[in-house]
Amino acid sequence: MDNKGAILSFGELLLRITPDADGQWLQNNNLPFFVGGAELNVATALALWGLPSKYFTALPDNGLSAQIITYLQQKNIDTTPVLFSGDKIGLYFLTKGKDLKNDALIYDRAHSAFANLQPGMIDWDNVLEGVSWFNFSAICPAISNNVAEVCKEALQEASKRNITISVDLNYRSKLWKYDKTPQEVMTELLPYCDIVMGNIWAAETMLGIEVVPDIHESGQQSIYLKEALNTSQKIMALYPKCKAVANTFRFDAKSDITYYSALYTGDKLYHSAQYETSHIVDKVGSGDCFMAGLIYGFYNDWAPAETLAFATASAFQKLFVESDATNKTVDQIKKTIIYE
Repeated sequence: MDNKGAILSFGELLLRITPDADGQWLQNNNLPFFVGGAELNVATALALWGLPSKYFTALPDNGLSAQIITYLQQKNIDTTPVLFSGDKIGLYFLTKGKDLKNDALIYDRAHSAFANLQPGMIDWDNVLEGVSWFNFSAICPAISNNVAEVCKEALQEASKRNITISVDLNYRSKLWKYDKTPQEVMTELLPYCDIVMGNIWAAETMLGIEVVPDIHESGQQSIYLKEALNTSQKIMALYPKCKAVANTFRFDAKSDITYYSALYTGDKLYHSAQYETSHIVDKVGSGDCFMAGLIYGFYNDWAPAETLAFATASAFQKLFVESDATNKTVDQIKKTIIYE
């Protein structure tokens, strides 16, 4: 992590369409949208925070894509790695105020430019030029078998160049529709990863690391943190390249949200303060903001506790931003950090 080159976020750009729950959008003839995608949300945060942020995706070569590229460049994101191919930009529909795991989520990303990527299509010498950090999420290999193969190719190429690799174990049950299970795919990708972020349930689904049955019965933070320690230690034992494992915990009880996190590195478990709120604006992108906060801290050689505190506050503050990515600066986030 000593090489201070660019940070490349690798993933599918998506347009999020957000109808309201009551159908008023039909009367208004107006359907709000946001530009997003998990990895783009990370790239946007890092660029906002002043780090050299690059972004790889695949887009059709047309006027709409050109407008999107200009929009990203205005946010100081380096779009030179973008591959222009295919005919379609991926979409998803999510009812306003709902969670990505909610039934209100509808994907329209089959046969998109990114979904149609194949091994051998990407010029890795060009894409990885000047890159010292490669970030992706488990959403990428969930899209299709060929994209999973491209992800593996990407990690192999990044590893050859001694590039730090981070992964967010985002689990999307409405993806993963081809002939391989998440566990079959992700256990082949994890050996390349230096930083792993997610939660204990995603690790169970995608890596086969079992969670204690009936863990929700206690609801105690100490029990969840103990399970985070157990999961983190098992990930490091299975994947020796891994240097740090982060787990987030967000519990939605009716209108109240409780949020905290843990980071295991250097044989020690750190945990954040607990954040609570009864009012949020947008749940989308909170985990992406946490990942961006982790990268920001590690990239700047912060101590683990400081990195975790910043990442947690970043993710919590994203809940109050109506967008896929954060608009909070480093100074604004630091002022909201709660210390134990």
